[in-house]
Amino acid sequence: MSDIAAAESGHGTGPGGGPRRGRGRRGTGLGLVAWLAGIVFFLPVAWMALTSIHSESDAAKNPPSFAASLTLDGYREFFGSGGGASPWPALANSAVASVASTALVLVLALPAAYALSIRRVRKWTDVLFFFLSTKMLPVVAGLLPVYLFAKNTGMLDNIWLLVILYTSMNLPIAVWMMQSFLAEVPVAVIEAARVDGARLPTVLTRVVAPISLPGIAATALICFIFSWNELLFARVLTGVVAETAPVFLTGFITSQGLFLAKVCAASLVVSLPVLAAGFAAQDKLVQGLSLGAVK
Repeated sequence: MSDIAAAESGHGTGPGGGPRRGRGRRGTGLGLVAWLAGIVFFLPVAWMALTSIHSESDAAKNPPSFAASLTLDGYREFFGSGGGASPWPALANSAVASVASTALVLVLALPAAYALSIRRVRKWTDVLFFFLSTKMLPVVAGLLPVYLFAKNTGMLDNIWLLVILYTSMNLPIAVWMMQSFLAEVPVAVIEAARVDGARLPTVLTRVVAPISLPGIAATALICFIFSWNELLFARVLTGVVAETAPVFLTGFITSQGLFLAKVCAASLVVSLPVLAAGFAAQDKLVQGLSLGAVK
């Protein structure tokens, strides 16, 4: 009877332990594929880091020389030791625009997602589609109207204009993501809090937010990455005062040539905040992105 029950439950083994051995081989194969995919994605980053610590002459060699001497001149030039512009204002502008817009997105997206998932409004699926449809417009199509608006209101080269733009650009994605995360919050917990006299702000901050924290962290990280990497609007709408890090990075590509070592050093430095944020929130990111995948 035990053998029959094991066979029916799928945990039995055939001659030589066939099913279990097959699952083991399949898991090993998937692990190898995952490692190969990770290496493929990591190689460009490793190549960029290696190029950044070479001299310009060694970085420009084709094929590259792996025995070339290492130097930090590219990083020194990026940070202005050679008399160039300092990157710190641009990095500060990117930090302000990304952090402020992400905070605003979370503040606005949490109650919207609550209304679309837990206390659902009428035709909530149409509302979700409307949010997502706003991302279907090509960004360049809205560039001219936004530029004219900024010019007429005197907000050109203003970091707070970027905060408003990044908030409006990331809000639909945040609402869409958080709606699926908040749908997994037990309704009984919310009803118990309301019975105890908790009002909506208390329910959102004391009940919903702690339970859906992994999803909120995943949403915040994605919005931060999108804001930090945005180039088109920042390139057109900023000049000197509100210049962001990606715009500052494009200044290294001039008509005099492409300085590979310095560009790679600058790219690595500009990428560090995003990499650090992803590494710090990697457990929350994995939990958030997989939230609701297994019932």
